[in-house]
Amino acid sequence: MIGVVANPEEYVLVREFFELFKTPWEFYRSEVQYEVLLCAREDASVQGATANLVIVYAGQKVFCDEEEKIEITSHRKNGTLSYKDSRLPIYGDRITFRGKGITLLKDEESKESVGSLVNSGSRALARIGYNLFQEIRILLTDGQPPENASILTVEIHIAVLRDLIVGSGLPLVEIPPIPEEHTFIACLTHDVDHPSIRRHKWDHTMLGFVQRAVIGSVVGVLKRRVSVRHLLTNWAAVARLPFIYLGLAKDFWYEFDRYLEIERDLDSTFFVLPFKNEPGKTASGLAPRIRASGYGAADIAERLQTFVSAGREIGLHGIDAWIDTVKGQEEKEQITNITGVKNIGVRMHWLYFNESSPVALERAGFTYDSTVGYNETVGYRAGTAQVYKPLQAHHLLELPLHVMDTALFYPGYLNLSFEEADKQVGAIINSAIQFGGAITFNWHDRSIAPERLWGEFYVRLISELKVKGAWCTGAGRVVAWFQKRRSVAFHRGEQGLDIVLPNAHPNCDERVPGLRVRVYNPKGSSTKPSEAYVDTVLATSMNIRLPVGSSVVCQ
Repeated sequence: MIGVVANPEEYVLVREFFELFKTPWEFYRSEVQYEVLLCAREDASVQGATANLVIVYAGQKVFCDEEEKIEITSHRKNGTLSYKDSRLPIYGDRITFRGKGITLLKDEESKESVGSLVNSGSRALARIGYNLFQEIRILLTDGQPPENASILTVEIHIAVLRDLIVGSGLPLVEIPPIPEEHTFIACLTHDVDHPSIRRHKWDHTMLGFVQRAVIGSVVGVLKRRVSVRHLLTNWAAVARLPFIYLGLAKDFWYEFDRYLEIERDLDSTFFVLPFKNEPGKTASGLAPRIRASGYGAADIAERLQTFVSAGREIGLHGIDAWIDTVKGQEEKEQITNITGVKNIGVRMHWLYFNESSPVALERAGFTYDSTVGYNETVGYRAGTAQVYKPLQAHHLLELPLHVMDTALFYPGYLNLSFEEADKQVGAIINSAIQFGGAITFNWHDRSIAPERLWGEFYVRLISELKVKGAWCTGAGRVVAWFQKRRSVAFHRGEQGLDIVLPNAHPNCDERVPGLRVRVYNPKGSSTKPSEAYVDTVLATSMNIRLPVGSSVVCQ
């Protein structure tokens, strides 16, 4: 059990951090003996602390530095640390010092210590030169700049703490963010922006399509980013436009239900715009006119009902819900009236979002949001692949967005070839296999049609995800699985630790996979990586007792 000493104003941060690092903990009580004591207060004293391991986090000089005679050598803001083979960005205050004992973390530039571990008798003391919980606040609120998009910063913070505990010879129990019988989660989503080209005549959408299909395809071929076959397909699509407008040819954008075939035995989520010809608002006034779409959910109601019958989830692609609760309720009601589903999630059109959005969306009645991500690149804006609760919210959960097709392939963004995108997405998949969590993909409705023709890449991606052992599903079920994980409670029992999974959350889908209980072996108990921990399945409404120093006992 970890005892945590923190400032009261940081309690909400502490609670959310330990939902992401799902391990036994509680706020410090003087009458309790802890295996690990985590201190994140300036006035915390470690003298007389009886825990096996004491960890002090602070990005400035604190009381215990005087007690332990730790010499501070610099005090800066921002920077990057080196931890094992990983880079760890720091966004708040950080210090370097002449540490005693083992250096754990180093400043990437100066190579000075930002984290050290000293063993003295029966107690080990780790001094970490940044404020862990303030770093979590910045990541979950402000997010990371695009240059750090590839770094799973939250998971590395968790790894530092986990490694400290296990490396100090202490047992550790965790519910990892990895579903039973899978290696990680792949969340499949689709923003439905322009489901019919017939609705666009001589507007920016139609003219942009023609320009990219005719000229853009030629440029792509010359740069070896587009095949000749794709060029010919796009030119043929442009030639068919007059016949589509006359009703004599099929609308090649109004075939996004091909995703039902591509994702045959899988689940996915379609985020749908509620009203047509509405650009919505920015924080300071009207949004650009081009944000409006030529369709609303009512225009494709028949298709949406087909998707619901096929087991697909329909969510809201919000216009003003991010900034206006009343508008959010109206937008939500439009989707509910068509689908008959009351508990739905939302992703904002053009990823509009600000610090107040979680409260507005929660008050409008949404179950989850999936907006936090990048338009211009791929990766981890919130520094995590886990579902989390925004700090301003009471129950709304955030499912971060990680990989968007337009960010990969648009000339104004990463502008990757398929081969380059394979490498970029492959690195994200490998990180998910290493750390667990969910990768959220967004493949737009018309991305499998001319002029984009990104369907081949998506088909290959789905195949790879299956081979790599991912649980491929829609946003609602991903959130339901994390709700299930968040509901797990740890209690001190007479013979060890009780781990309890209460009755399912009201919104929890019974078809989501089970949870794992992971018990790490203390340092020295095994020299083989394959024996570093033991996983046991945590069944619904099942109590598991884990006595320290013995095997897992299930009851």
